[in-house]
Formats: sequence, structure tokens, C-alpha cells
Amino acid sequence: MTQQTATNTSVATQPDPLVIRQDSSDNSGVVTLTLNNPKQFNALSVALLTALQKELDEIKKDNSILVVVIAAEGKAFCAGHNLKEMRAHSEREFHQALFNQCSQMMLTLNRMPQVVIAKVQGIATAAGCQLVASCDLAVASRTAKFATSGINVGLFCSTPAVAVSRNLSPKLAFEMLITGEFIDAETAAAQGLINRVAEPEQLDNELQALIQAIISKSPVATATGKQMFYNQLSMSLPDAYDYASQVMVDNMMADDVAEGIDAFVEKRQAVWQGH
Repeated sequence: MTQQTATNTSVATQPDPLVIRQDSSDNSGVVTLTLNNPKQFNALSVALLTALQKELDEIKKDNSILVVVIAAEGKAFCAGHNLKEMRAHSEREFHQALFNQCSQMMLTLNRMPQVVIAKVQGIATAAGCQLVASCDLAVASRTAKFATSGINVGLFCSTPAVAVSRNLSPKLAFEMLITGEFIDAETAAAQGLINRVAEPEQLDNELQALIQAIISKSPVATATGKQMFYNQLSMSLPDAYDYASQVMVDNMMADDVAEGIDAFVEKRQAVWQGH
């Protein structure tokens, strides 16, 4: 009896995982990663970043996965870095390691072949706003709000600025960064930070519509397209066209292209071969 009680106590005190992974049950190739620290507003602590990076590193190697959804538990999507954790460390080395770790995670979102969609149900501030901007696509509840609010505590959101300034026009991005003011979901969509806005009760349906539009396409084309899109952004116009032309030639050699064209001509549904 004593041994059984001790076992139950041990199980009861196990901490909840900071990131919950859920694979689609219909083999559609969709994985949802849910930030699961609502009491801390899903702040990007060292531990949460580590857990999220681990999941992303596993997923990016799996060609059967086509779409990754980043979601969150609680009222907030992500409130940025954990300020209490940051204040508990005064050494420069800790902060350098933290921002390097966060930047690496954001780059992973861009570099992995799967399409990554942020499902934003609540506020996304500072590095949380950076997380939304770093995802390939974003769907948000009409009640969601966004801000790069580090400026309010004397810290310019320099790393979030990298992602946000690649989503918004320079003046709009700088206004967010220099004022720290919130924008609502409608404004975020109009300015290019997110793709779609839905009523809270329709958020899942809107997300599923976007997912379905992606997974119905050739996996070869979507993976090729994501890599090409980000690579060409930093190139000069002539270099971008040279690179894009080569990517298209390589893409034309894929079996899926022959199948897609034949299906179009024959007025039937294409059967994609995948990776």
C-alpha cells in the first residue's frame, strides 16, 4: 500500500510537457505543436525553446509531414521571452546564448521543408510576435492582438525586428517596434503580419481550410517552393531570376509535374507521388 501511494504521488507531480505534439489521425501529414505553459503566457524560456527545437528537428526529417501548426494553450499565444528568467541572469553569456537559441529556432521554421502555420488565439508580443512573423503563414482569432513591446521596458525588440520587418513595410514595422503599441487582428492582416482572421469559434475551421488548400497540392512543389521563396528574397533581381529558372527546370523533372499536367489535360484529380 505504501509503495503504491508513493508511485501515485510521483506520477501526480510530473510536470506537463512545455510543447505538446499531436499528429493528424487521418494520415494527412499535419502535425500540431502546442505551446503548453499558459501560466507563463507561453513565454519563450530556455526550456520551452529547447522543447520546441527538439520537436522541429524531428519533424523536418520526416517527409511524410507536410504542414506544421504552431498553436498555444491559454489566453495568450506567446508573450515573448521570460523576463523573470532574463532578470535572474546578469551575465552577458546567458543572454547571448538565449538570443542565439531563439534565432536558431526561428530560422528552423524558415528552413524546414514543411509549411508552418501559426494559429494565434490570443496576444502575441515581442518574441511571440516574432514567432508569428517567422511562420510561413498565420491564421488568427479576431480577438488576437500583436505588439513588439520590448521598447516599453527599455529594450528595443531587435531580434523580433528581423522577422517583423520582413512581413510589414518598413514604416509600419518601425512604428510597431518604436511605439510598442498593440495592433488588432484586422490591422495585422491588412499590414501583412497574418494571412486570415476568423471569429474565435471559427478559428479551427479557417485553419483547416488553409491546411486543405496546401496538402491538396504536390508535396514536391510545396517543399521546392518554400525553399525557393526564402532563398530568392535576399538576391538581386537578376540573380533571383537565374536561380528561379534553375529551380523551375529541376522542378519540371519531378514525376509530380508530369502527373499534374496530364491530370489537368484529362480533367481528373492528380495523384501525387510525394517526395
